[in-house]
Amino acid sequence: MSLPVFSTQTELFSTAGLSGQLFLPTDRYRLFSLKVYPVLARSRPQLAKCYCAEAGRAAIEPTLLLGVTYLQHLEGLPDRQALEMLKYHTGWNFALNRHVGDPLFHPTTLVNFRQRLIDGDLKDLGFAAILEALIEAGLVPRHSRQRLDSTQMFGRVSRMSRLDCVRETLRLALQELGEAVAAAGRPEGWPRWWERYVESQTDYRASLETLASKLAEAGHDAQQVLNWLKQPAAKAWAGGPQAQLLARVFAEQFESVPVPAQPPAKEALPAGPAPTVAEPAAGAPALAAPPTLSESTLAPVAVQPKDKKELDSDRVQNPHEPEATYASKGAGEHRKEHVGYKVQVAETVSEKALAPGEPTENFLTGMVTHPAWESDEAGAEKMEAEQAAMGLLAKPPVHYVDAAYISTEELRRAANEGRELIGPVPASGGPNKGFFPSDQFDVRVEARQATCPAGKLNTQCSRLVEAATEKVSFRFEWNNELCDACPLRSQCVKKELPHRSLVVGEHHTILQARRREQKTQAFKERMKHRNAIEGTQSELVRAHGLRRARYRGLVKTKLQNYMAGAACNIKRWLRRAVWSLQQELAAQGAAVAS
Repeated sequence: MSLPVFSTQTELFSTAGLSGQLFLPTDRYRLFSLKVYPVLARSRPQLAKCYCAEAGRAAIEPTLLLGVTYLQHLEGLPDRQALEMLKYHTGWNFALNRHVGDPLFHPTTLVNFRQRLIDGDLKDLGFAAILEALIEAGLVPRHSRQRLDSTQMFGRVSRMSRLDCVRETLRLALQELGEAVAAAGRPEGWPRWWERYVESQTDYRASLETLASKLAEAGHDAQQVLNWLKQPAAKAWAGGPQAQLLARVFAEQFESVPVPAQPPAKEALPAGPAPTVAEPAAGAPALAAPPTLSESTLAPVAVQPKDKKELDSDRVQNPHEPEATYASKGAGEHRKEHVGYKVQVAETVSEKALAPGEPTENFLTGMVTHPAWESDEAGAEKMEAEQAAMGLLAKPPVHYVDAAYISTEELRRAANEGRELIGPVPASGGPNKGFFPSDQFDVRVEARQATCPAGKLNTQCSRLVEAATEKVSFRFEWNNELCDACPLRSQCVKKELPHRSLVVGEHHTILQARRREQKTQAFKERMKHRNAIEGTQSELVRAHGLRRARYRGLVKTKLQNYMAGAACNIKRWLRRAVWSLQQELAAQGAAVAS
């Protein structure tokens, strides 16, 4: 599909000719045309790579499509309403350098345009282009203070029970195979499977025992289907997407267990003489010896559902969107569960106090969407790689985060790299719950010394190394005489233990210093800069639909979130521009009055 001739020049009778009459200097559509439209024009060479220059009919101008995508995310509009705005709204046409009444295109063109961005690996084009423009405008430094936090995002499908997930996966696989395999090539159990999983549904009023038996039954049927697909005559259909998904769900939900076979029962022989065995004829092969007990009791393999504790966190929750995984956050009344994705949001931090009415001068520098089951530390690593690809220099000199991103190893790494990682560390815990925790001790690992809450030094220190991980820790102990005579023994040592011991990590000194620092008022004041990211996430959720995915699949959800982040940055950019113009007009008015 070839591209039409493109020009950045404003035409004589375009909407821009009415700019002085309809759009004031502080109008957001006028500012969009002055600041954002050049970004669209500059992105055209990259967009052109998604099209064929020699074949097909002329394509809809991709610069226009990118601009419409920006505006619809700015105003929270679906595709059809975006086309209505392009048809009737003068501001939209002015912002995109169009004629009022120009020919339009079908809303599905926006769908195809988004797919072209995905196929051309340009998911982050819209976000990266606006970020680069903000850097050139001096609003975002390439090396700046940042804050980082994550939020949950619900997938386009609901969470299923284990039984529903397995049965629905079987249904989709059978329908896929039913279209590809002729009736003569289907296995013997096909009518039973089709009636059980395609034409029937589970009775949810059934007892737990019945539902458990149906889950085991579904596992047995799935194993039979997969065994049939392994046969030479059926291997051609084993590569289908639903067949592969069935194999994945089966491996995630079920396990094979050996079932010892019962020895064959001995038949009662009739009374009379013992039977004789005929000798083989001359030259005939010898008869095979009867099977031994070990050969006749070879254990067959049965299938049973895995225990819930054995299920992996990245397992399929719904076969209609396998990439949407389960995650939970918090505990008790504050526990939040969802099936979908996790979004990491990074934002610059300006510690300068704003004037009354001044809009924020902080902008988003990263939008990373990844599976919900992954940790925030893994998301932080992906954010670092993304920002490096977008031209931001090194890691932030000061990084404001919450406890999910803080660990002893991360604090040590930040200190070695000359960075500040500002965030609270989790409270100390361990096997001595209810007694003095580790933060009540003054531990100096380098000196192999620890002082207990009663002011007593340890009497012994041992260095421990785990064989599997080579993790180093230290165990500090106080002898029986010190603990027996201590007035704080009831608060420090369990009754069944003779003395107190304390096990800490190799770099506990760093952890101890942060726990003491986070209790100070100065640290609490600095943490207020991190808290502002909560407002940014709320803005993304309420104004730009970050909480729920509009599409299925991780790749399409990434594109949605990049556009939401770009829209948020555009909105803040235009607000800063409006405020700057108002300040200039106010200064000019004051100068004239004086």
